[in-house]
Amino acid sequence: MLRPKIPTNPTPNGHLTPPVVVEPTAVVPSVPGPPPAPVAPAPTRPTVQLTPGTALALVGGGTAVVLVVGAVLVSMLLAVAITGASVAVCALVIRSLVHANAKRR
Repeated sequence: MLRPKIPTNPTPNGHLTPPVVVEPTAVVPSVPGPPPAPVAPAPTRPTVQLTPGTALALVGGGTAVVLVVGAVLVSMLLAVAITGASVAVCALVIRSLVHANAKRR
């Protein structure tokens, strides 16, 4: 009926070239360069300075992010709850209709 077709590999029809022999070469050491320059020490002072204005901005931004994420999660939970309740009501209505139809017969 349905049989898979297995592809066949064609036979090589060209001249095969032998591998090229690579001869080793001598390694010549390079002339050493000057020593690297000393690196300046890192400053001991912190690079980010937290002023009262930036602290207030960070607190306000964090509060806004928490409120937005909370609102999104609560709305998703509410959507799931409403969907579950509506499916339950539909199931009860269908069950009632089927039960009432079976009693009439």
